[in-house]
Amino acid sequence: MTRTPYRRRRLAALLAAVVGILGTATTAAPAASAAPAQAAAVGAGVPPRMTDGYGLTQVDQSVGGPTNFYLTVTTPEVTGKHHIKIILPSGYYDDPTRRYPVLYFLHGSPDDPIQQNYPALTTSNAMITVIPDGGARGWYANWLNQNTQLGAQNWENFHLNQVIPFIDANLRTVATKKGRAVAGVSMGGFGAFHYAQDRPDLFSQTASLSGDIDLSVDSMDLRLAVVASLVDAQGVICGSSSGACDPNNDPYKPAVDSDALFGTPYPVFNADWRWNAADPSQHMDKLAGVGVSVYVGNGRGVATEPEFWLEGASKHVKDRMDALGMPYYYVDYGDGSAWGSQCNGGHNAYCWEQDLRDLIPRLERAFAS
Repeated sequence: MTRTPYRRRRLAALLAAVVGILGTATTAAPAASAAPAQAAAVGAGVPPRMTDGYGLTQVDQSVGGPTNFYLTVTTPEVTGKHHIKIILPSGYYDDPTRRYPVLYFLHGSPDDPIQQNYPALTTSNAMITVIPDGGARGWYANWLNQNTQLGAQNWENFHLNQVIPFIDANLRTVATKKGRAVAGVSMGGFGAFHYAQDRPDLFSQTASLSGDIDLSVDSMDLRLAVVASLVDAQGVICGSSSGACDPNNDPYKPAVDSDALFGTPYPVFNADWRWNAADPSQHMDKLAGVGVSVYVGNGRGVATEPEFWLEGASKHVKDRMDALGMPYYYVDYGDGSAWGSQCNGGHNAYCWEQDLRDLIPRLERAFAS
């Protein structure tokens, strides 16, 4: 009886550590510098008109200008409204015959496409960037349980079967494997590898920026971070503490069952086989013929910093690629002291901005080769 408050404090502390691994909720992206004015206003200076199709229906009004804007769509595959942010090269309208490769950039948890304001993403004049909504905790997957309070959660179907052909139909893209890359931060890093492994016919390049790319029992901390987002561990922490957080500002409500995504996460008698099937680290062989990039820091060696755990996950992936004899590009920038001017080696947008400043020119060269 007298141990109950102590046990609650221990549970709250454990969940707090796990929730910290999740993503980008507490770190805003650095503000983008003002883009140069267009040489001439395109039409009325509004986003280009896009035609519905492939299961996507545009709702509300597109927001932004001719080369940097977002749409809002609905789809039977995922309940609710979803943003798709699109960044076009500044010269997109100059040559109506030119086609462009596309980078699909996947955000972290619990972010939204319109929050992805990395200046680096606006620097390329050689490719289109598309940032689709992945949900606060969609995990870029088709959920096992479609009957939770969240309703339909087929994120992979939404992105691969709907968003990609929708973009190809509406914009001047290079609509081939050679002309597509997929990259992401944190939760989106998992999504980038997961998608490229499931559909290597769609992507020629994939990149993880501080990604949850090892969900095996070797990185049980990251698997528990996914579970924390499903069961709304943040809400549990708020409920067990006084003034530590605002329960009304909880992106992981409502809580769903820990088995909703990939079935049971607990490694007992291979009951977690669906987690292992979806775990990128165990299937790196599927990326043969795809360019692989990994960026990660070390969180300055502090165990309460998410990047500390993600570095271990990235090293596991590197070891498996080495064992397979795979080519890859790997950057561990440690404490960030030599990686840009603002990166501190942590799980934050300042380090990811520098990752993108390194990645985007490399993608441009790969697309052009």
